[in-house]
Amino acid sequence: MTNDHENQVRGGKPKGHRPEKAPAAEFCATKIAAADPRYGDLVRGMNQRWVGRPESVRVVDSTQQVVAVVQEAVRSGKKLTIRGGGHCYEDFVFNADTQIVLDMSEMTSVYYDERLSAFAVEAGATLLDVYERLYKVWGVTVPGGMCYSVGVGGHVSGGGWGMLARQHGLVVDHLYAVEVVVVDSHGKARTVIATREESDPNRELWWAHTGAGGGNFGAITRYWFRSPQATGRRPEQALIKPPNEVLISAVAWSWDDMTKEAFTRLTQNYAAWHVADENSMPGSSYSGLMSSLLLNHRSNGQIGLVSQMDAAAPNAEKLLELYIAAVTEGVDIEHGPVTNTMGEHKPMPQYHKPQRMPWLQATRYFGTTNNTLVDPTLRADYKSAYNKLPMTDVQIAALYEHLAHTDLENPRAMVQLSSFGCAVNSVKPWETASVHRDSRFKLLYQTYWNDPADDDANISWLRDFYEDVYKQTGGVPVLDDTTDGCYVNYADIDLNDPRHNTSGVPWHTLYFGDNYPRLQDVKAKWDPGNHFSHRQSVRLP
Repeated sequence: MTNDHENQVRGGKPKGHRPEKAPAAEFCATKIAAADPRYGDLVRGMNQRWVGRPESVRVVDSTQQVVAVVQEAVRSGKKLTIRGGGHCYEDFVFNADTQIVLDMSEMTSVYYDERLSAFAVEAGATLLDVYERLYKVWGVTVPGGMCYSVGVGGHVSGGGWGMLARQHGLVVDHLYAVEVVVVDSHGKARTVIATREESDPNRELWWAHTGAGGGNFGAITRYWFRSPQATGRRPEQALIKPPNEVLISAVAWSWDDMTKEAFTRLTQNYAAWHVADENSMPGSSYSGLMSSLLLNHRSNGQIGLVSQMDAAAPNAEKLLELYIAAVTEGVDIEHGPVTNTMGEHKPMPQYHKPQRMPWLQATRYFGTTNNTLVDPTLRADYKSAYNKLPMTDVQIAALYEHLAHTDLENPRAMVQLSSFGCAVNSVKPWETASVHRDSRFKLLYQTYWNDPADDDANISWLRDFYEDVYKQTGGVPVLDDTTDGCYVNYADIDLNDPRHNTSGVPWHTLYFGDNYPRLQDVKAKWDPGNHFSHRQSVRLP
């Protein structure tokens, strides 16, 4: 971008912004220290395993304030981390080394920037607020994640995916520009805007924010979104339009009736369907389908299959019917309604027979109806994998063994298989920093609990489960013909540990593949002093 544009943005909101909150003092962030009664609420995120003791939390309301806080941290030599929506899966924000937490949660504006013909979204905005404003005012959206309270700062920079991914790709496939507060080799904090334009000298900084994750190169303050195929300068032309309506289906099988043979067949069917080219290549008639197989621990009582289909797709009802038939073929147990909570899904017995619902209503429904997402005592652990081919028989046997046995009695322990492919795979692995462009489905291993006394039992169970599934490749899903590494937004520090990752494949390869050296070059240019770092941040070359 030109210096003129950079200075205009640095000086305030771009033209066309309609203020949604009172203006803040230009350089004065709110400072909250330990004696402040607000402190306890601001030194933790969603996962109560991670509670910090920083010297202060700085709640910012503008890019200028971010520059000032970053400059102060550099000048005083204090460790700074950045909080957006508070959903970081590891302790990268709240840890013993952090002295200043930069809290972006009040930077939430969403508006159309006429100069860039793109939608600006501040880094503290949460997903449902973004969806509602874009859709209600302009009838457009971005294909981001399902969880309503995730902040866009980390979600987007990690290559976020969601319910519209197979139809429209990852959210970063629609990222036009990013505004970042960086620190140069002289310790000077400044604002830089990087775009996807080939002529932009800052383009590599834009590229790094399409999959490297947060906390790597600077403090992200704002994104701009414009779909690559967009034409025209009117707001309603800048981004994709979601389906008017979707079909929702939710079916379940009782664990009391589940045999190892039925479990194996169900899992094989789900994987085989997604691996088949006719179902998951770009342009497939099934691109409007997103579906999750919810393999809950036996103590939950049920295993579920939850699906959403673009209701406007030709023969949508028939396609959904054929999909459910393919996944259930040969499973000699009748499926019934979903009557139990499963992961982040509430009971939904009314959808045993597929039902139509307006898109925004469905987005709210999936994103907000489970009280797991608003539980202030929640503790959790997570792991991930991508698959290009179906899981092996040995891996499925390990899934069954750990989910069927009673070594852990936790109905919120599970592994979730979710659709990938179609439009996601239309982008080459090097075109964005999100490298997993050949994968057809992904896995989220997770367990939730509330009592700190249960930490060891849950963490050990999930660790043993994961390492057993991938024992033939060193305890992790290496990048080979079958598996394709891990999702950086599902951060897992065990990948760094040779006690748990014996594959010889480093954590950064599992996240970034061949893109990692390029990310290191961006790090060297834009954060040469390594002021932005955590236990899985991009390392200087």
